[in-house]
Amino acid sequence: MFKLHHFISKLILDIIDRIYPFFKKLMPLKTFRYAACGGGNTVLDILLFFVSYNYILKQAPVQIGWLVISPHIASFIMSFCITFPIGFYLSRYVVFQETSVRKTKQLLKYFFVVLGCVFLNYFFLKLFIEYLGWYATVSKIATTFFVVIFSYTSQKNFTFKASGKV
Repeated sequence: MFKLHHFISKLILDIIDRIYPFFKKLMPLKTFRYAACGGGNTVLDILLFFVSYNYILKQAPVQIGWLVISPHIASFIMSFCITFPIGFYLSRYVVFQETSVRKTKQLLKYFFVVLGCVFLNYFFLKLFIEYLGWYATVSKIATTFFVVIFSYTSQKNFTFKASGKV
């Protein structure tokens, strides 16, 4: 399992680092790695949201006992269950490698930041779809803009802060 993990993280790093020279004048390597990994995971998130909303749930509410979940929130939850672990893996092993914080402590910090992202997603999806009447996928893309800014700042300065800077 360690060999597979090492192979995957090295492969991702190699691909990102080969593309980096084209962006070297625009941003530091760590920021580019975050943008590439986060961007890929964000595209996956939006794609999973779109598929869940339109094809799995068919834009219908989900009823679990007495609880009724709107289709856009249920789609968000479905995509989150896949992109949360992928995002942690990419952040821990590709973007912020130099950290000395134990994985379990980091996962807990990551979870709290992602919990903030969940609340932001919930708030903006409700705002854009239910109050402003926007299409669900367009709302998800607009929401992502705000969530990415919060996430990057929080992950860089809290979750994956390099040792010696605490």
